[in-house]
Amino acid sequence: MIYYITGGERSGKSRYAMELALKLSGNPVYIATARQWDKDFQKRIDRHKSERDERWQNIEEEKNLSNLELKGQVAVMDCITLWLTNFYADTKHNVEESLTQAKNEFDKFTQQDFTLIVISNEIGMGVHADSEIGRKFVELQGWINQYIANKADKAILMVSGLPLTLK
Repeated sequence: MIYYITGGERSGKSRYAMELALKLSGNPVYIATARQWDKDFQKRIDRHKSERDERWQNIEEEKNLSNLELKGQVAVMDCITLWLTNFYADTKHNVEESLTQAKNEFDKFTQQDFTLIVISNEIGMGVHADSEIGRKFVELQGWINQYIANKADKAILMVSGLPLTLK
C-alpha cells in the first residue's frame, strides 16, 4: 500500500503523514532522506527528530532505500524532494540520470510488502526558479511526483493543513 502526500512547504504534510502512520501502526518507521547541508538545515533535522517519540523507529537514508528491510511495517518517507536532491547533486544536475536513478530505486524499494506513506513537495505551483539549476529541478520534481502518484494507491494534497483526496 502506498500513500502519496504532497503539498507546499509547511502545508501540514509531515504532521498528516505521522498521524496516519500512528493510526496504522503502534511502532512505525520514519525514513529521513535529508543530507545535512549546513547548520540551519541541521536545526530543521533536529526539530523533526524531536517531534517523534519512542514509538518511532528512525532511519536516516539519503538514497539507497531498497537496502532497507521493511516487510510488514508502516513507514513514512520524508521526503521525496530531499531524496531527489541527493540524486540531482550527485549527478551534477543531470535531470535524465537523476530521474532514471530515482525511478529505479523507488521501484526496487516498493517491491517489498509494507505500507509506505511518502511525502513530497509540490514545488511547481510556487515562484518560478531564478536559475537554470532551479528550473531543471522543478521539472525533475514534477516528473518524479507524477511517477510516484501514479503508482500510489491513495494520493492526498495538503493545503493549509487540510487534506484533499486526489485518489
